[in-house]
Amino acid sequence: MSTTQRAPKSIARRIGVVLIIAWSIIPIYWAAKTSLQTEGDARAIPVQFFPLRPTLGNYEILLAGNGDIAAQIRQSFVNIVIECGAATIITVVLATLAAYPFARLKFPGRNVLFYVVLATMAFPAYTTLIPLYRLMSQAGLVNTYTGIVLVYVSGFLPLATWILHNYFAGLPDSIEEAGLIDGANRLQVLWYLLLPLARPGIIATALITFLFAWAQFLFPLVLSSDISTQPLTVVIAALQGRHVVPSSLLSAAGMIAIAVPVLLALAFNRYIVSGLLAGSTK
Repeated sequence: MSTTQRAPKSIARRIGVVLIIAWSIIPIYWAAKTSLQTEGDARAIPVQFFPLRPTLGNYEILLAGNGDIAAQIRQSFVNIVIECGAATIITVVLATLAAYPFARLKFPGRNVLFYVVLATMAFPAYTTLIPLYRLMSQAGLVNTYTGIVLVYVSGFLPLATWILHNYFAGLPDSIEEAGLIDGANRLQVLWYLLLPLARPGIIATALITFLFAWAQFLFPLVLSSDISTQPLTVVIAALQGRHVVPSSLLSAAGMIAIAVPVLLALAFNRYIVSGLLAGSTK
C-alpha cells in the first residue's frame, strides 16, 4: 500500500481517537468545572466554560456541612467503602483458596469444575438480578451490608479465581516440592511459599475487584432502598431527580465518587494491567 493510500486512513484513525477521548473527557471536565462554581455561576448565561471564581465551597458542604444532602452523601460514601472493602477481602480470600487447588493439585474432575466456574462469566450478570433479589428477600438480607456484599462476591469470584489461577499456575513446581519435602503441609506451602510470590497477582485481583464493586449501580439499587446501606453511586443518581439539589453540589459529589477509582488506577496501574493480562491467558 502506498504512502498516499495510508495517509487518509491514518488521519481518519487519529480523528476517531480524538473524538473518543473528547467524548470521554468533556463530561468529566464539565462536572469538575461545575463543582468548583457557585450555583449562580454554574447556571449563568452565557455559559462559563471555565470557573471564573473557583471555590471549594461545595466540597466543604459535602465533607463538613450539616444539611440532609451532605449527611446522605457522607453516609453513602461510608456505605460504598464498607461494601466494596468487604467484598474485595472475601473475594480475594475465597479466590485464593479456589485457585490454588485448580492450578497446583490434581484431582478427579478438576478441569471440568474449573471450566464450569469460568462458564458462569458467560452469563449476563443482570439475568440473575431477580433470582438474587428473591433469595435475599427470603433470607432477610435486603437493605443490609451482608446482602450486597454476598451478591458482589458471587459475581466477582469467578473472574478473581481465573486471574489467580494463572498466577499460581505460572509459579515453579520446585518451590512447592521443596516445601513438601521439608515437611510442610499444603496450607503451609500456600501461606509461606506461594502467596509471597503471588503477591502481585493478589494485589491486582483485589484492585480489579474493588474497582468493579465501586462501579456497581443496578444491583445495589435493587437490593437497597434505605440510605443506611445505599452506596454513593445510587444516592447521587437518586439526588439528581430532586430539583432542589444544586447541580454544583451534585457535581462535587460526582467528582468525589470518581476520585477514588481514578487515584487507585493511577497509583496501581501496573498491577491492574498485569492482572488483566494474566486473566486473559492460560
